[in-house]
Amino acid sequence: MTPLDPDQSSPAARLLVVDDEPNIRDLLAASLRFAGFEVATAATGNEALRGATDDPPDLMVLDVMLPDMDGFTVTRTLRERGHAIPVLFLTARDDVADKVNGLTVGGDDYVTKPFSLEEVVARIRAILRRAGGDVDAGGSVIVCGDIEVDEDSHEVRRAGHLIELSPTEYKLLRYLMLNEGRVLSKAQILDHVWEYSWAGDTSIVESYVSYLRRKIDVPGPDGEQLPQPIITKRGFGYQIKASR
Repeated sequence: MTPLDPDQSSPAARLLVVDDEPNIRDLLAASLRFAGFEVATAATGNEALRGATDDPPDLMVLDVMLPDMDGFTVTRTLRERGHAIPVLFLTARDDVADKVNGLTVGGDDYVTKPFSLEEVVARIRAILRRAGGDVDAGGSVIVCGDIEVDEDSHEVRRAGHLIELSPTEYKLLRYLMLNEGRVLSKAQILDHVWEYSWAGDTSIVESYVSYLRRKIDVPGPDGEQLPQPIITKRGFGYQIKASR
């Protein structure tokens, strides 16, 4: 981890940092307080669940490897209990399967250890902006074929089916729909949706696009298979095309 400069413009957000390694947990908590956040800590999955339930934070920084249950189980349990707290995973395993698993259970982003404190803070701020509805909402309904995004309620429907999306998934889908027919590079998507650009780090775009495809893969009105609207243009990026 690298030193962190204070930023007095940081949002007054409350964070819960969960890591069973005292050195990492204490350093991360101290650095995030220095960056302007209020921080509580936990060392186990059960402590995290109690903290998130008794005094819900604005965001949870959650280690995947915990002594009693993994971070995926913690997140899945919170979602099942109706808690929509944004989650930033910390993982020592740079494995695509782990990353997709994190997205599947409702995580918003992840960083791989070792990480820089600047990267963690940047990702936290980006998640908080997305969770706070900072998506340049215009108070209208965006339509792309049989997909509708209501910018007032942030509800997403396809062929009449209500689709539950995380703030990150919502912003990704919205960005693709606002650029219907246009091929967007991974770098463009990373910059607009995640609001940061770490050199070479585009795998998160691939993971989110993959999982977003699964979520919008719903049956048509008569139970028929609907075409996949998000298309990969190999070597270029992604494009959404309306299915009429």
